[in-house]
Amino acid sequence: MKEKKFISLVIYLHNNSTELEQFLDQVLPVCNRKFEQFELVCVDDFCSDDTMDILREYINRNHINTMVNVVHMSFFHGLESSMNAGRDLAIGDFVYEFDHIFVDYDPELIIRLYDKLLEGNDIVAAGRRGKLQLTSRLFYMLYNKTSRGSGRIGPETFRLVSRRAINRIKAMGQYIPYRKAVYMNCGLRAATISYDCINKEVKQLRKAASSERTSLAFDSFIYFTNVMERISTIISAAFLLLSVGMGLYTISDIFNKNKPVEGWLSTMSFLSLGFFGVFALLTIILKYLSVMLNLIFKQQQYLVSDIEKIVND
Repeated sequence: MKEKKFISLVIYLHNNSTELEQFLDQVLPVCNRKFEQFELVCVDDFCSDDTMDILREYINRNHINTMVNVVHMSFFHGLESSMNAGRDLAIGDFVYEFDHIFVDYDPELIIRLYDKLLEGNDIVAAGRRGKLQLTSRLFYMLYNKTSRGSGRIGPETFRLVSRRAINRIKAMGQYIPYRKAVYMNCGLRAATISYDCINKEVKQLRKAASSERTSLAFDSFIYFTNVMERISTIISAAFLLLSVGMGLYTISDIFNKNKPVEGWLSTMSFLSLGFFGVFALLTIILKYLSVMLNLIFKQQQYLVSDIEKIVND
């Protein structure tokens, strides 16, 4: 018996002409076998190659009867905003989010995520085992230590999200700058299934497709952590301790009748107190901006040029 729940597969595409057919060949048979009804929501993030032509030709050549919607972004938006647009169009009870189409896992993992979701989870992610790059390890370590929420994030290849989780994050705020962090901090039950990479060539493709991750990491620190406030507070405390130390040193010199270089103590005391005041003020400003950001929580930031339905001829 096939599952009767309606499933959406949201797929991010940006100049993936060489990988698209292989991805569909591996994913669609699994979904056809497991689910009675599902749809494909392909997000065209302003592709400049023939990715869309390959998609249309594949649908017709293989007589795909599944509903296929293509969200054409009006310009290049990047992964997060584009996937937000695709997820907003998806109508499934459960939504798979494929942030890229590099398949380095057994396609049966798709079913394992679904079965894990039915155990009472609302978000289930697939994460690759293995050693992370140094920059990735540093990012996840700093993020998890400074996150305002209790959820912890790590590397993910794709995920399955329930409709309840999608409705929850939309209620939290209309702008979703980093889906992984929002899902893990929405208060619903989440799980991760780890897998061993079965295609070593994909590792190089991942590196080539991760150019926007650096800016996304900085955005995530601002939205979801208090790391900047902590850094400013630590620096302020350091200058405060320096000021206290200079004061104690001055008092000891007075009692010991030492004669340091004229003007040195007053200059150092003034500089340390001045820097303490600057960073203390910066801490207050950062906290204020953080509160304002949470109150405003910007509107959804994407522009869709049109939505195309691809049907089998």
